[in-house]
Amino acid sequence: MSAQPLLELEGVEARYGPVTALRDVSLSVPEGEVHAVLGANGAGKTTMLRAVSGTVRRSGAIRFAGRSIARRAPESVARLGIAHVPEGRGTFSELTVAENLRLGAYTRSRRDARSGEQWVLGYFPRLAERRRQQAGTLSGGEQQMLALARALIARPRLLMLDEPSLGLAPLVVREIFRIVGELHEHEGLTVLVVEQNARIALEAAQKAYVLEVGQVAVEGSSEELRAHEGVRRSYLGY
Repeated sequence: MSAQPLLELEGVEARYGPVTALRDVSLSVPEGEVHAVLGANGAGKTTMLRAVSGTVRRSGAIRFAGRSIARRAPESVARLGIAHVPEGRGTFSELTVAENLRLGAYTRSRRDARSGEQWVLGYFPRLAERRRQQAGTLSGGEQQMLALARALIARPRLLMLDEPSLGLAPLVVREIFRIVGELHEHEGLTVLVVEQNARIALEAAQKAYVLEVGQVAVEGSSEELRAHEGVRRSYLGY
């Protein structure tokens, strides 16, 4: 795998009004790798993804493929090849599966959108069976798959996932991470995943970071974090 960083954060801070949610956060995600961000509720994990996608006020250096994106608007960030699947999925419940997918391909030509839909449904055959079904009638797991597929249809270079396991049964979580793993292995997709389920996140990732009160408290390879006493006690339960 390439050692070149695809995403770099240096000294990034973010705030909501007077409240500072991120403090001096730095990390680097090489192209073609999966990195995980762990932490309790309120640690700043979601804010970190929002800082990258441009949906929160932030300062510091944020680079994608060597270019600064710290001052770019969210749509501009997305057009560069960064897909953000927020917590809560955000699918349009009144629209069909196919219509939701078309919204994900809004930056592509009609021809590219059609080929992108065929490609992504190859990874999500359950959605292919439900193309004409309203998204609001899907199960929670299927809605999460739709959110993923909609983000992937434009063929991003970086996929950012915010709590993809939230509210889902363990078997469904395993299936979603299996698909993400296949996309990483077969397509070379770079992934930054925020996840409270530390066990499955560390299984999927090459490297992980632990955020505490808006700062990186621990970082290292997944093997190092599994062996870290504080991480084991706080996040792995042994």
